[in-house]
Formats: sequence, C-alpha cells, structure tokens
Amino acid sequence: MSRRWTPYLLLLPGLIWLILFFIVPLIQLASVSLQSGFPGYPGYYYRDLNFGNFWDAWTQFAGHFGRSLLYAGMATFFAFCLAYPLAYAMAFKVGKWRNVMLVCVIAPFFTSFILRTIAWRQILADEGPVAKVLNFLHVMQFMPSGRLTETWIAVVAGLTYNFLPFMVLPIYASLERADHRVIEAGQDLYANGFTTFRTVTLPMSMPGVIAGTLLTFIPAAGDYVNADLLGSDRSTKMVGNVIESQFFKVPGGFPIAAALSFTLMAMILAMVFVYVRKFGTEEVL
Repeated sequence: MSRRWTPYLLLLPGLIWLILFFIVPLIQLASVSLQSGFPGYPGYYYRDLNFGNFWDAWTQFAGHFGRSLLYAGMATFFAFCLAYPLAYAMAFKVGKWRNVMLVCVIAPFFTSFILRTIAWRQILADEGPVAKVLNFLHVMQFMPSGRLTETWIAVVAGLTYNFLPFMVLPIYASLERADHRVIEAGQDLYANGFTTFRTVTLPMSMPGVIAGTLLTFIPAAGDYVNADLLGSDRSTKMVGNVIESQFFKVPGGFPIAAALSFTLMAMILAMVFVYVRKFGTEEVL
C-alpha cells in the first residue's frame, strides 16, 4: 500500500466517529427543528420546513439566551482571574511542587460533575461556612434575597468552579513551554516586572488564554446543571434549562428545543469567530 494513504487511514476511525456521533445527530436535530406538531397530538410531528420554530424560540426565550451568555462571560472572566496567577506560579515559581499543584487542579475531574455541583450547593447553603462568614461580616444583607443559593451569584460561582481547570491547564501549557530566556532578556533591558509581563509574558501565553477562555465559555453557555442545582426556578434559569425542559418535560416541545439548540450554537459560533479573529494567534488559528 502506498505510504501517501497512511495518514488518511489513520484519520479514518476518528472521521467515522465524528460522522456517526456528531454530523448525523446534528442533521437529525436540524430536521426536528423544522417540524410542526399535529394539533391535539403531542409527540407526533411532520416535516414542513417550519422556520417559525426559530422565531418562537427567540421571542419566548430571548432573556434566557442573554442570561446564559452573561453568566458564561462572567464565569470566564472570574476563571481567568483565578487561573492566570495559578498557572503562572505553576510554570515559574513552585519548582518541585509543580506536580502536586497539577494534581490539585485536575482533582475535581476525579468526581462527577453533578456531585461537585451538589457539594458547592452545600458550601453556599444558608447554614454553610461561606454564609456564616458573610453574616459575621454583615455582608449577607446585601445579597439577593438575603442568601447565596438560588441566586445568580451561586450559579456563576458554580460555573467558575466547575470550568476552572479548563482555563488553568491551557494557560499553564503555554507558559511552561515559553522561552524563559526571552523573559530574562526583557528584565536585562531594565524593564520592570509589570512591563515585562505586559510585553513579553502575556503575549507568549495568549494561545493558552484564547484556548482556556473558549474551553470555559462554550460549555458554560450551554450548561444547565449549575442553574438547576444552584439557581432558582425562574430568575436564574439558562437556555440549557429551557432546552432540557422542552425535550423531556413539555409535550410537543421537541421542535422548539431543537430550534433553541441551533440558535444557541449559531450565537456561540459567531461570537467565537469574532473573538478568535480579533485576539487569536497563529497557534490558535
């Protein structure tokens, strides 16, 4: 067999996997989003290119879309603020403790996503340690509804916690393989610490920053577990909660759920395209 076919044969299993478990379900979901239901017969549909499902999805749940993108953006920002100093310390400062810190970063993956979120609910509970400290500091009175759980604060905190490792690891990988001699050269040219970081260290870590923000924002925008377990019934629900409800709890809700899914995907793709084009580097592109 000619060697030129070897790369294609190596790609074939992954390509088949993507077609069977991504492309085919995506096409099926697109078909469902254009269906119409039979009046009085929930669960029965016919294909008639009903683009009105997308209009209904947007007009009925525009607030949920905005809330999802807002929460995901906030979680991404807070995750970045926490992740960058941690990744920087792991790459340059901790020495022999680096492996220990890496294990601590990936340790949440050893347990279930739902279990971690439930644990966060216990931490933020009215009688939990965080609430007690805030009550002692007389800060709790400024919280929505006078509590932490069932508020946007709890939802954003849960999103930040659950997706933080996806921010730390790419940034750490970029910093760890950065050429330390370039950073030392900036210091040798009498640049202060902040100037060296702004002009040398941060640009070299941008591939990790871009990858980390994407890996955090995209799943956070479509998440429904944190809003379901940490939020309230109405005021903090994200579009993922609506999609889950339309698919499994609302009779005849399949077309709207599929339209919601495609609308969210289109919004995220558009935002990611603009973001990567503006801030991306060759390694990301």
